[in-house]
Amino acid sequence: MINVIGHKKIFLYASGILVLLSITGIVFFGFRPGIDFVGGTLWELKFEKQITRGELAEFFQSKLGLTEAIIIEESNAAFLIRSKEMSEADREQYWNQINAQLGAAEELRFETIGAAVGRELRGKAITAFILVLLGISLYIAFAFRKVSRPVSSWKYGIITLITLFHDALIPTGLIALLGYLLNVEVDTNFIVAILVVMGFSVHDTIVVFDRIRENLRVIGLLKTDFDALVNTSVNQTMARSINTSLTLILVLIAVYFLGAPTLKYFVLTIAVGTIVGTYSSIFVASPLLTIWRKRGSS
Repeated sequence: MINVIGHKKIFLYASGILVLLSITGIVFFGFRPGIDFVGGTLWELKFEKQITRGELAEFFQSKLGLTEAIIIEESNAAFLIRSKEMSEADREQYWNQINAQLGAAEELRFETIGAAVGRELRGKAITAFILVLLGISLYIAFAFRKVSRPVSSWKYGIITLITLFHDALIPTGLIALLGYLLNVEVDTNFIVAILVVMGFSVHDTIVVFDRIRENLRVIGLLKTDFDALVNTSVNQTMARSINTSLTLILVLIAVYFLGAPTLKYFVLTIAVGTIVGTYSSIFVASPLLTIWRKRGSS
């Protein structure tokens, strides 16, 4: 049996360092918002002949006048171009110039979103995030409504929210760092990935908390203290949590390497969030429960 509660300071310090690094990355690097949120054009092209990213960037800047265009090489002779909002007439003009001077090309994708639509999507994404947190809090309070001793039900809900922020913040910090290093953008796929991570994380945390609740009902605190009971509950659910997460992670690894390049960072966000969420449900949520119980009984 692993003494999770006995070594809780080590696990909580490790989480604290990761959270601090994530916050630092977000503050210093910020985010590169995708066209979903600020508007613009996303153009994916594949060329028949070999062409380098530098050559394509030079062409877009000097020949087409799109000095702000961001070009990402996705695969062999395939590129993703992000630029300001482009009209249909501009698109046709640029397309003719590309084919005439760079050789035959295939258009894989062309998406244009106006700035107003981007602001609306950004607002809806924030609203969805807040509603998810509110819904989870109400659900936890309801599910543990009959638990009053030694920790009341609302404290389970607060600790669950803390672990959710922990699980969402760390992959968010990673994306901020990748945005600085590799021009990775934050779009609606990122928001969906974070919501998926939160859903998976809260499920894992509830499994552990539910086992604690069940053991409180069956064993009680007459035969053992609360810390020992929590540690037993964590060990009883640990194998299940790790095996469930490992199954998902193996699938995500396969999709990351074999799936569409446009979903690469979406999958990476979910994978990192799943690993962090599994860690937090075992090594963060339960230790916090015992700490809060000692600091003040309900």
